[in-house]
Amino acid sequence: MRTGIIWFRNALRLNDNRMLIECLNSTNSEAILPLYILDKSELKLKNNDNRIKFLYESLIDLDVHFKAKFGSNLIILNGRCEEIFGKLLGNDLLDVSEIFTDYSNKPDDVENENSLKRILTKNASVNLHLISKVNSLINIEEVVNQENFKAPKTMKDMEKLFSNLFPKDESGFYSVDEPLDIPESSKSVPDNYSEIVKEYLFDIEKELSLFKRDSKSYFKGGESEALVRLERKVSSEEEYIRNFRKPRTISTNNLENPLEPETTGLSPYLSFGCLSTRLLWKETEKCYRNGDHAQPPESMHGQLMFREMFYILSRSVENWDSDTNNSMCKKIEWGAYDSNKMELWEKGETGFPYIDAMMRQLDATGWMHHLGRHAVSCFLTRGQLWQHWELGRDVFDKKLVDADWALNNGNWLWLAGVAPFSMPYFRLYSPCPDGKSSLNVEAKNAEFIRYWVPELKHFPSKYIFEPHLAPLPIQESANCVIGKDYPEPMVDRKVVAKENLAKFKESLAKLK
Repeated sequence: MRTGIIWFRNALRLNDNRMLIECLNSTNSEAILPLYILDKSELKLKNNDNRIKFLYESLIDLDVHFKAKFGSNLIILNGRCEEIFGKLLGNDLLDVSEIFTDYSNKPDDVENENSLKRILTKNASVNLHLISKVNSLINIEEVVNQENFKAPKTMKDMEKLFSNLFPKDESGFYSVDEPLDIPESSKSVPDNYSEIVKEYLFDIEKELSLFKRDSKSYFKGGESEALVRLERKVSSEEEYIRNFRKPRTISTNNLENPLEPETTGLSPYLSFGCLSTRLLWKETEKCYRNGDHAQPPESMHGQLMFREMFYILSRSVENWDSDTNNSMCKKIEWGAYDSNKMELWEKGETGFPYIDAMMRQLDATGWMHHLGRHAVSCFLTRGQLWQHWELGRDVFDKKLVDADWALNNGNWLWLAGVAPFSMPYFRLYSPCPDGKSSLNVEAKNAEFIRYWVPELKHFPSKYIFEPHLAPLPIQESANCVIGKDYPEPMVDRKVVAKENLAKFKESLAKLK
């Protein structure tokens, strides 16, 4: 019986999953083999526990729903893709006729695809289908291969591109594709597959049980959680969504819950493909159709358009993840790697409570508000520490639950001030914000700081963002003497900022 492999990678869901639908509708296979392949050693090397836990939860959720809907399990394997596909395609017990997977230009995914293509040169009867628009609104390859393609750098560029791809309807909304329903029918799974891959079978329930029970990991992985959050934060919050302007959201989270973002908190689910971008777009559009609403770039639709822009750039710009031979990156002469600076920044021990709270939140939960990301990246690079943006990018890649190769590199290029789409390099975020700061902090009670930097729990709000300025008696009465119970600022922020801006200007001049 001819078998079609559904190779799940970045689309861990049933709803609006074009890869799944294409395979189930194919007339070139009578059976399916739904696979997810991970390499546990690589996974642990490149990801922290929050990301791995989120992945495992997402896979378990997908397995449960796949079995409930189609009567078969998701097959989760641990090993190298090349080796596993070699076994599957080289065994006469399984008649594989085609493989379906989601389009991706992430380096690791491309490397695995190339390994598979090498195997397929010896298996010419097996077709590989890379399905587009599974995790994006647009067909990335079609766009970048257009004859007159020009890399977008602004929201105006993206609006022009969207207008061409999705002509607006009579109400002024882009004609983005509707999300696809879950298929009603399925195909059987071959009984003998386990004989071929038994040495690679992965007990994911057991692996998940090994994670610490006291973890502060806030987001639970899976399509089920994604749909609940979509309903709670988008579909049933029409006024909030219509008025949503991302730069105006509070960076220090919900006042009642220091773990709950004031934004939708859907980015981890988009990153792992637990939630369809089209579904989020359309649910947002439903809210917009009922009244006045915010516009791009600050609106929800604007943020999703930025996401598409970075996907396009990551495919069309060579060396997107480097400052060498990258047309979207000015090659600034950053300082040499400083292990002490990097350690204090990553651990949240800089002596700047806002920076430290954000970095500790990242380490504990795998998440940080976008304005917090602005602040800590500015602090690390052009603001205070003069370290290379790639160093910060690598920390985010490993720790952010919503880390996405295209977006993470794009955001660091932007925030380091080195890209054509960057803000002016001389506009710095203060690491000691107040209630009037564009970082949108809650400064009256400063509960976010007190939660993540408990050393300062009893500090008066007046001094909590710059505790070293508090008179010693106040420090003593708060049971936190600066330099003893909480670090002194690791740098004089104003002095180094002036020095770094001069270095940036000098480095730019050398590029002319």
